[in-house]
Amino acid sequence: MDFNNLIQTVLIYALPVIFAITVHEAAHGYAAKRFGDDTAWMLGRMTLNPIKHIDPLGTLLMPVLIYFATAGAFVFGYAKPVPVRFDRLRHPKRDMVWVALAGPGANLLQALLWAILLFVLIALGLNTQASERFFLEMCRAGVLVNVVMFAFNLFPLPPLDGGRVLVGLLPNKQAYWLARVEPWGFFIVLGLVILGVVSTYWMQPVMRLTYDLLDVLLTPFAYLLR
Repeated sequence: MDFNNLIQTVLIYALPVIFAITVHEAAHGYAAKRFGDDTAWMLGRMTLNPIKHIDPLGTLLMPVLIYFATAGAFVFGYAKPVPVRFDRLRHPKRDMVWVALAGPGANLLQALLWAILLFVLIALGLNTQASERFFLEMCRAGVLVNVVMFAFNLFPLPPLDGGRVLVGLLPNKQAYWLARVEPWGFFIVLGLVILGVVSTYWMQPVMRLTYDLLDVLLTPFAYLLR
């Protein structure tokens, strides 16, 4: 593995990843407070300080180990979840959906903003010097990272956000049974990721739809910057 390419990749992805994780987790906290639960605020987790959201194992060690173990073919990690007391929400079952959607929604918005910045930089002609190309690659990385986080977190199995959305939408009996999966949900999802099930049957289709949505949203900006 080329060490110089590794360092360059880390530098390109560092800022987009930090923003993607931090804003995602903070969005959960802000949404929870909006709907009645101030647990995240009281614990200082309603912040854009990335240090508050970094999990030493899931955010730092695990992605690096998996990256080297797979020669850069696969990376998996997670941040420290923002604590939410769903029983303290004003309408727990309904509000759970909005709190869960806040994180992926923040990633979708960031993907759009990185894409707009990319359009602006290209329109300004910033694509000739190596330093200028670095910023273009960072913008592309910002779009990719946030689209990946948006799609992955919507996978419909607790404790992922999509699972909590599904729990909030299902009738009580079915929601109860799905919620009981949560203690083992992480290991189930990790197994499905390793087997390629999540990538083939969820990530790829959802990411394609997300990019199509971004293309539609970016149409006015593309027209204005011609």
